[in-house]
Amino acid sequence: FNFLLVDLSLLLITYPNKISKMKLALLSTLIAGASAFAPSTTSTTQKSLSATKADLEVIAKKCNPTVGFYDPLALSDKDFWGKGNEATIGFLRQSEIKHGRIAMFAFVGYIVHANGIKFPWAMQMDGAAFPSETNPPALWDAVSDDAKWQIFSLIAFLEFWSELSTPDHKHYMAGGKPGDFPDFVSGPDGIPHPVPFNLYDPFKFSKNMSEETKERRLRAELNNGRLAQLGIFGFLCAQTIPGSVPLLSGVLPAYDGETMAPFSTNILGAPFGL
Repeated sequence: FNFLLVDLSLLLITYPNKISKMKLALLSTLIAGASAFAPSTTSTTQKSLSATKADLEVIAKKCNPTVGFYDPLALSDKDFWGKGNEATIGFLRQSEIKHGRIAMFAFVGYIVHANGIKFPWAMQMDGAAFPSETNPPALWDAVSDDAKWQIFSLIAFLEFWSELSTPDHKHYMAGGKPGDFPDFVSGPDGIPHPVPFNLYDPFKFSKNMSEETKERRLRAELNNGRLAQLGIFGFLCAQTIPGSVPLLSGVLPAYDGETMAPFSTNILGAPFGL
């Protein structure tokens, strides 16, 4: 919930000339949403994340007592790729946690760029500065393809590393913990150079954290991730589909580009004249 309050505070300064209208819109959407998704204060000790539908129902009730377990497509009953139901649930949980984390990055990043906050140094080796655009989707369009490929290369590496299954890290579809990013390993069996910090908890602050606290923080992460997914898509819809988000009408600048196209050129379709 504190994460959401920080987001709200930043949003309220995004467009100072429309702050009153923005306060009304954001207070209505974000705080109401935070109340619905606020994690329960009760917790029980668990050594691993749940892998059955019954466990999902328990987690859902703890995350949101009002909505509870909601699975209209019955995905929790499926068997993806013949790996079994528990492996399928592990895949679905990993997907939700990962997309929630990405959405939180996107939500905060949107706010940062909308406020014109950027690094003071050059963005590229040729001295090109960071774009000054404050319309986040348009700012992405202004980034060079070389810079975008660097970003996607890092994402590809993190995606590859997250799929590793080692003696110290079970895959999330084989009894491992969904959302648990494996530590960076140096040496013959890992990265061929020293890596002093891990992606999660690089300074080992949570080394002695209790299982109850870990479970509570996981529920908070799930709730914040779900809300961030609604938030970032709400922003993009408001910018590209006039009137689709009434509370944000006139608050965010319009955008007439393609929000789902990472490059201005259709790289895959170009050979086919698309």
